[in-house]
Formats: sequence, C-alpha cells, structure tokens
Amino acid sequence: MPLIISISGVRGLVPDSLTPEVCLDLAKAFGTYLNGGKVVVGIDPRKSSETIKEIIFSGLLSTGCKVVDLGIAPTPTVGIMTKALEAAGGIIVTASHNPLPWNGLKFLRGDGVFLNETEANEFLKIYKGKQFRQAAGQGIAIDQTGIDFHINRVLKAIGGAAAVEKARFKVAYDGCNGAGSVAMVKFLEMLGCTIYAINCDTNLPFPHNPEPVAENLGELMGLVKSKKANIGFAVDSDADRLAIVSNEGKAIGEELTLALAAKYVLSGKNKSIVVVNLSTSQVLDDVCREFGATLVRTKVGEVNVTEQINSLGALIGGEGNGGVIFPQVGYNRDSLSGAGLVLSLMAAKKKSISQLVAELPHYEMIKTKVECASQAEANAFVEKTKEKFRGSDLVLTEGVKVVTPEGWVHVRPSNTEPIIRIIAEAKDQKSARALVDQVIA
Repeated sequence: MPLIISISGVRGLVPDSLTPEVCLDLAKAFGTYLNGGKVVVGIDPRKSSETIKEIIFSGLLSTGCKVVDLGIAPTPTVGIMTKALEAAGGIIVTASHNPLPWNGLKFLRGDGVFLNETEANEFLKIYKGKQFRQAAGQGIAIDQTGIDFHINRVLKAIGGAAAVEKARFKVAYDGCNGAGSVAMVKFLEMLGCTIYAINCDTNLPFPHNPEPVAENLGELMGLVKSKKANIGFAVDSDADRLAIVSNEGKAIGEELTLALAAKYVLSGKNKSIVVVNLSTSQVLDDVCREFGATLVRTKVGEVNVTEQINSLGALIGGEGNGGVIFPQVGYNRDSLSGAGLVLSLMAAKKKSISQLVAELPHYEMIKTKVECASQAEANAFVEKTKEKFRGSDLVLTEGVKVVTPEGWVHVRPSNTEPIIRIIAEAKDQKSARALVDQVIA
C-alpha cells in the first residue's frame, strides 16, 4: 500500500510505506516550511507513534525548531494548544480512524488549523525537493497541561455545564484505548456525570476497529442497555469524531451528532451561520430552517469547513462523520465539544436522546465508491455524470452534486487515489439506492 498524501495529511502502513526516512523528511520539510519556530506535537497511543514522535523531534530540531511535547493528546487538544502557545505550527501523529498497522502525520499552522490546499502544496514541494533548512535546535519542552486547558475551554464555551451537572446523566463511553481515553472521562466527570467507561487503556490500542461506526459499537450498545445509561459516546483514535448510542442502545448514526449539537447552539440565536461540507446530511438544512439560520456548504475536507467558519463568523460547523467544530473552543473537529453540546441539549430540553432523535427528520444515506484505472478516468466519470444529469439542479463546488426532489447524490474523485466517491441521501433506502444506481449505470 503506497503512502497516501492528502489535504488531511500523510498516512501509510508502518513500516512499509510510512518509513523512518519518510517521517524524518516530513519533519525536516515542516520545520523548513515554518522557518524554525515553535512546533507543538501530540500523538495517539499506537505503538509506532512514540517511535515516530522521536524521529520527527530529530527532524524538527535539525531545522532550528523548538518542540513542545504534549504526549498522548486528542487532535483538537493539539490544535487548541498550538494557538494558545503561539506556536508556528503543530503535528499530530495519528492515522485517525484507520486500524493498525496504519499511522500518519497531520500538520497544523499557527492558528491550530490544518494546512489548506495551497499551504499543503508548498509544504509538500519542500518535502519532495529535499532542500531542508539547517540550524541549531531550540530544545524540547514537555507540556502536560493540554487536556486540562482543552476541557476548561469546553466547559466555559458550551453554556450548559450547570444544567448538565444538575441532570446527573449516566454516560457510557468507549474510548477505543485511543487519545480520548483520559480526556473524555475527565471531561464527563467535571460535568457531574456518572461514567461507565470501557476501552480506556492507552497501553492496549485497539480493542476493535477505531472507526466509530455502528458495526464497531456493539460493546458500547450492550453497556448502555446493561447500565441503563442516558447516552453512550464513542470516539476514534485521535478523538476528533464523536458517535452516539441512544438510551435504547441503538447507534443513531454519526450524521446526527452535528445536527444535535447545532440544535443546541442555534436555539435562541438570530441570523446565525452554520458551515458543513457538500456530503453532510440534509438534516442540517432542516435544523437551520427551524432556527432561521443560513447553511453554507464547502468542498470536502475539514480545513475547507474551518476556513469558511472563520471567514463568515459561523456559530458552529463540521462534517457528517461525527465531526463537530465549535469555534468558541477551537478550529478542529472536537469530540469533547460535541459531547458537551449534546448533553447540554438533553438538559435544556429535559428530553432523552431517543426523543431528540425522533424529532429530527429521518434520511437514509448510502456511501460507495467506484475504482478507476487512473485519476484521468475518475475525472472523466464526473464529467459523464454532469452530462447525464444535465437539466437537473447541479452543484459544482467539488465534483458534481445532483439535487432531486427525492434527495441528492454527490459524485467526486478522491484526492488520494484513483476512485470515485459516491454519496446519496433520500427519505428511504430504496430512493437513495436508485440515485446511486443511476450514477453507476
């Protein structure tokens, strides 16, 4: 499996494609790109993360950087601390939802936001050119305050902490032995919740596939039922995505995490803006309509959403994979913010999570992909789709999104491999499947 380089960073199999040499050169390239300066580094608990961290420290120091080591920390914590410590940039060693033996590197600029396409291309040009800055390193500082700093920001920003504390919720939590194992438990404790935590040992990654989708949440579903918990939370390995299990022990689907969080944030506000990507569920359109808010959609990629949130002054945004971006806390997808906002909604409405989900319109989403022989063939597939649906309501921000009375289908070439990603959504499975079939035909 080759190295995957995208707007989200670099991922590969350890040690096959993400080799020590690759990690060292990426660190040197990033140090060169930042022209020295301070770099904040956090890791997820994969066994290879500690080794990779030492390698990137070496690379950063060789380019004159000062390194701040946060240790095991969620991706949003690294983003928040990068900005708070006025660093030049940040690096997270993680492969996010990918299972072992995957690992990867995510790169942040000084405001704690991922590199955008232009910035990433400039950085990668340095990586490929191998002309690295050489300067005396400024040493390594260990900072163990990141998680507490992050938690306090969320507690202050959500506005519902007192009501949540009064509600005394029982919360089941599956940390997948990842970077959120300590942070989420500590956060929920500070909200006065009774916590039933499983898989929170960072020495034993991973007890199951770390992607927080329904098929990987069986243990959490059982825990919610056996403990009669009010809600269940699950995160991926770097704790930027949040999945929810209802009080009935059912996975509600990651698309609803952001919808519920937005519902709380928008309540009582006027003329608000919410930003999501093109492939996020239309349930966000419904939530925004309910509160008279404007929904803005961007290209897929967290940084695209973040930059629009920033420029438009949006109240909240994110992605339909359980990624809540709450700018009062930080500019990364953040499971702690998501959990705090959803619990605040439950406390404010005095309703169970099942009741709140039942109040949302129901949609069915299908995600699939078509393999192509080359990137050129993938691009041609998109052009054929445009031709096929000419006369329909087409959105051409990225690839082509066809909006019909039945629902929508988004067709786009992958940024990382020669495949076409197809996502369709409609009121029922049959209609969504019909949209996918029309595209593939």
